Amino acid sequence: MTEARQPRLEFVSCLHPGGLHRMAYWEWGEPEHPDVVVCVHGLSRQGRDFDRLAAALSGRMRVVCPDVAGRGRSQWLAPQLYQVAQYASDMVTLLARLRARRVGWVGTSMGGLIGIALGGLQDSPLQALVLNDIGPSIAEQGLRRIAGGLARRMRFASLDEAADYLWSVSEGFGPHSRADWLELCRPMLVQQPDGSLLLHYDPGILQSFAQLGAPDAAAQLAAGEQAMWALYDAVKAPTLVLRGEHSDILSSGTAQAMCARGPQARSLEIPGVGHAPTLMSPEQIEPVQRFLLDHLAGA
Repeated sequence: MTEARQPRLEFVSCLHPGGLHRMAYWEWGEPEHPDVVVCVHGLSRQGRDFDRLAAALSGRMRVVCPDVAGRGRSQWLAPQLYQVAQYASDMVTLLARLRARRVGWVGTSMGGLIGIALGGLQDSPLQALVLNDIGPSIAEQGLRRIAGGLARRMRFASLDEAADYLWSVSEGFGPHSRADWLELCRPMLVQQPDGSLLLHYDPGILQSFAQLGAPDAAAQLAAGEQAMWALYDAVKAPTLVLRGEHSDILSSGTAQAMCARGPQARSLEIPGVGHAPTLMSPEQIEPVQRFLLDHLAGA
């Protein structure tokens, strides 16, 4: 990637109970372009996941890829604040900063839940919504797998060692060349004074999974699902749902329901992939790019 195609790192101050925190975001394209696509990552990821998609889009619109609080270059919070409601509040602050005329949203996994939360608000600014392997109903088996993959706070001696570990808990991303996988892994790591590498996120984000072992876990999950469906049903923006063929997070039944209710989304299944498509290959980028250009650029 040439220097000219590198993103700009910016920060915005967001409100949380008791104070302010800084959220980092990576911005591509013309800084004053009024058409903006916000790309938001999954639970343990960060904004540089979208470099390939952002580079493809940035000639026609501005692309903004935040590091959600507790990840990447953003400030950490008290563990109890790592919830969709806080993240959505942060994104409202970000959108105010961007002063966009038209807003598109691409959300992978957790980023898609934040997108549903924003899209379901009265007078939502979203005018196009892409949900990447996520919906209002989340398969519990997949949640437990993700929690297991995040359970350890590990230190790595090298990028290759870290990449091998990350692959062991991310095989659902589907086939990648070694070069592509290392490109995805580099921003996931923070170098320590002794030269070792740690994953970039606050271990406190795991607290949200504590409820999976609680006696009332099923009731809590059901209540959360009901609330998310209510928000989804209120979404007005044209919506595209991507589903990995082998996803253990977004079932085919949920994807079908998303096409029948709420914004009556279009659905596209990505072959040979589980949770979640990384939007790095031309085959995955092209339908997202086409959808966003249809609903934003020149609208």
